[in-house]
Amino acid sequence: MTRTTVHLVRHGEVHNPEGILYGRLPGYGLSDTGREQAKRVALHLAGADVTALFVSPMQRAQETAEPVAAALGLEPVTEDRLIEAANAFEGQHVSVGDGALRKPEYWPLLRNPFRPSWGEPYLEIAHRMLGAAHRARAAAVGHEAVCVSHQLPIWTLRRFLAGQRLWHNPTHRQCSLGSVTSFVFDDESLVDIAYAEPGGTSDPTATGA
Repeated sequence: MTRTTVHLVRHGEVHNPEGILYGRLPGYGLSDTGREQAKRVALHLAGADVTALFVSPMQRAQETAEPVAAALGLEPVTEDRLIEAANAFEGQHVSVGDGALRKPEYWPLLRNPFRPSWGEPYLEIAHRMLGAAHRARAAAVGHEAVCVSHQLPIWTLRRFLAGQRLWHNPTHRQCSLGSVTSFVFDDESLVDIAYAEPGGTSDPTATGA
């Protein structure tokens, strides 16, 4: 069997003084703190046997990948399947866990939290993320790969591969800004999941994810 590790990196903190749930909106790059978190992720991965680097098309992920690419001497490849989850609250100051229940105009979006009805279905997120992870695994067979993505997609993939139900309490996600969730494969079979926070502990429910 051939062992390959795929590291899923959550991007660093975003400059978002207005507190918008930015989702897939353009123009949201890293804050000064986010850039420092990205540098710490790069240091964490610098000694690893990484031979492939894939990145979400979102600006915050691309900026997080820059010091990682420099540390590893790799050219980042944009992978659309690593993108943030679609969300009907995008562009708003409110989210599912932050006041939406108090506004009747949002109630139709909240009719089914198990799918969820306000955004991209969890199962679709899991399947596209699994495809991206296996692309990375195949590109780095026998070595390690890095994928820079977003909180909900990473957490959904982790729950999917762990055989857990996909709907969950967002406040219980173990996926801080600048964190690394590592999936270890023997050939195509998952054998271990590890987690590290080189970017430092942070609020897992930070707006925009």
